[in-house]
Amino acid sequence: MTYPQQKQRKATLLLIAEDDSFSQQLHNDLLGNGFLMRKIILGGEGEDFPEILNVDAVVVCSSQPDPLDSIYLLERFKSLGHDMSIFLVARHGSEKKAVAALRSGATDYFSGPDANEELTRCIKHHLHDRAAAFEISSAEKIKEQNGESELVGSSRQIQELRDYLLKVANRDSIVLVTGETGTGKELTADYIHSHSRRKNMPLIRINSSAMPEQLVESELFGYEKGAFTGAVSAKPGKFEQAHGGTLFLDEIGEMSSFAQAKILRILECGRVHRLGGSVATDIDVRIIAATNQDLEQLVEQGRFRKDLFFRLNVARVHLPPLRDRREDIPVLLGKFVKDFNMLFGLHTKGFSEKAWFSLLKYDWPGNIRELRNVLEATYINGPSDTITFRDLPKPFQQMFYGGDFRPKSERDQVLSALFAANWNKSKAAEKLNWSRMTLYRKMAKHQIVQHRSIRTPFSVIRQ
Repeated sequence: MTYPQQKQRKATLLLIAEDDSFSQQLHNDLLGNGFLMRKIILGGEGEDFPEILNVDAVVVCSSQPDPLDSIYLLERFKSLGHDMSIFLVARHGSEKKAVAALRSGATDYFSGPDANEELTRCIKHHLHDRAAAFEISSAEKIKEQNGESELVGSSRQIQELRDYLLKVANRDSIVLVTGETGTGKELTADYIHSHSRRKNMPLIRINSSAMPEQLVESELFGYEKGAFTGAVSAKPGKFEQAHGGTLFLDEIGEMSSFAQAKILRILECGRVHRLGGSVATDIDVRIIAATNQDLEQLVEQGRFRKDLFFRLNVARVHLPPLRDRREDIPVLLGKFVKDFNMLFGLHTKGFSEKAWFSLLKYDWPGNIRELRNVLEATYINGPSDTITFRDLPKPFQQMFYGGDFRPKSERDQVLSALFAANWNKSKAAEKLNWSRMTLYRKMAKHQIVQHRSIRTPFSVIRQ
């Protein structure tokens, strides 16, 4: 089966830098994530920036350690009067630079080894939340059409999770989402919001770990004109922006004690005061918080407020790691194969048996995000009709050198055989060198039940 390309309008970004070597990797990463790119290296094309009229967002690269490096560019853009999203990426990050950037009009600020990945995710979410008329990628368009975010899977855990989330969505209770990195906490928040009565209102996201303490009040509450130097106009805070909708507090375990106190105050009184303002504003916001940390342990250690924890711990949602629901790996792989076929214009149909066994056996400490990244890296290598073990990324291959590719536990071996045989019991039993009755006994022992939606969405080829 082939997957035709769908037409879509891609977002156009303007990348501005003083150092071409620093900006080149960022340029390539953004281009590889489906954005159209325009680039200016300062000194060669002046500073009138006519391109700003024809782009969806601006990315400014700061390559110098000076805390005020590139801040003049943000102020320059602000003076042009365009309602433009501007993101600052700094090679040499500092809290002082972050504060200066955000106060000078930057939409967000990034630094560190994961800056490019975080920037890409933030731009996509920001443009989507502002109802920008573009589609991020064919794969994400499929996700929106299916209306299920990334809650893909047919395991008992995922089916029970979806049932519970629908109940949660129909209530306005505060939700606390926990789970390891990469299990889909942000997408769970999307799922809850999209199935709630607030679905037509904003979903505003806050990365709690990336909010400098000096900006907590201005970011959460907003400010009036003249509240501080650089406040040339009034700006609503995140809570006001989310009025009538949902506010997603990601990485809540990383939030400073000062920010925790401010969040608690808002939850208790339901009102916000802008900096420099004298009138309180009532807000109607549903809170979803997420963390990959053990909040109970943080409370015991005095690193997280007990009263805030009790406020947040109402509807508790825990996302199971991928290693505990291996039944979902083939379903996820099928979705990613379909998405990447469409995104890269390929027609990959399946996996070799060796590649298949390695993907099912691996414990995936990075969970769904790691699985998707491994498959995307595989597509960059340009696989043919069948993805072989040699097509998989080299670091992934190296973990299996000299080892047995077959899953360790008996339950995982049964699942692997069933999926490889597309749930044909006779073929699965033959792969395991068992009789059909033995296979049925093992399925009953390990509580393996075939749901109608569980089908291997590709072929597994013996090679």
